[in-house]
Amino acid sequence: MLLYLHIPFCDSKCNYCNFNSYTDLSYKYTDYMSSLFSSLKEQLNRVNEIDTLYIGGGTPSTIKPKYFEPIFNKLKSYIKKDIEITVEANPNSASKEWLREMFALGVNRVSFGVQSFNDKKLKILNRAHSSKDAIKAIENADSVGFKNISLDIIYDLYIDTKELIEYDLNRAFSLPINHISTYELTIEKATQFAKSPNIKKGNEELNFFLRDYILNRGFFQYEVSNYGLYQSKHNLGYWRYRNYLGLGAGAVGFIDNKRLYPHTNIQKFIDDPNYKRVEELSSSDILTERVFLGLRSIVGIKRDILTKSMQNRADILVSEGKLELKDGSYYNREFFLADELALFII
Repeated sequence: MLLYLHIPFCDSKCNYCNFNSYTDLSYKYTDYMSSLFSSLKEQLNRVNEIDTLYIGGGTPSTIKPKYFEPIFNKLKSYIKKDIEITVEANPNSASKEWLREMFALGVNRVSFGVQSFNDKKLKILNRAHSSKDAIKAIENADSVGFKNISLDIIYDLYIDTKELIEYDLNRAFSLPINHISTYELTIEKATQFAKSPNIKKGNEELNFFLRDYILNRGFFQYEVSNYGLYQSKHNLGYWRYRNYLGLGAGAVGFIDNKRLYPHTNIQKFIDDPNYKRVEELSSSDILTERVFLGLRSIVGIKRDILTKSMQNRADILVSEGKLELKDGSYYNREFFLADELALFII
């Protein structure tokens, strides 16, 4: 079983962000973490073992490690010996002390929301850190013992050029990281950027430039947005359609054919941490999602889960060299075309 814990607090709201996160509710930290622990205790009743743990947000590094201690103590009898435990962090709030204490709790992978090493770009994105902060945070993580360090890069902002992206990536590769997640800027409703649609450059060539540059530096692309010398076990679990618990305001869980939604409102979650709205997925829904996820990643699609007509359409793509059929599964050769290929098959 995979486990995801959501921390919906941030120091500042990024201009592109539409996640369930809040910047003015720090006085609720204690109550929220207490309710998160209550939710965890209740949900663990259905679990024998936790294979991976991912703490995301929001910004988990806004929460002091002492608030995570009860959670890690509770999980001791459930976690595998070689478990991957990831925490997201922002460079401005992930101090060396915070990183050291999280590492001591058992966290062994950290993912930094860097987004860029260009200070002008960071300001436009409304990030709360500078390029120097990002460099220092990654070096601190390495010095306290983290072996698996990831960072995020956002691209296709209106000021982005191949030269700027090359600078960002060269700076990233000069640091002790073994994973990069790259995200093309999308303009979401109810964000600051929604008021300025021209903020996005709209240059598809940047996708391929960035991808090829990372590959040439020796990282392997294992999903449309993810590259690494190390592949996140938690991420792969999602794409392989494994069951997972999602705890916290705005988290999502998935058990068999049911998607489970806690309250998104922080106070409602605090008051009723065990509430779950249930969405039951049909076999057609599940098959569609498997096709999309499989073609976006190295997971692929097992041929025998497809209908006969889907198999025929997938075989056409094989004959055209767009998919590979190997050991009973279809694999995508070009992740950037994943959605188009999936729509053709289904």
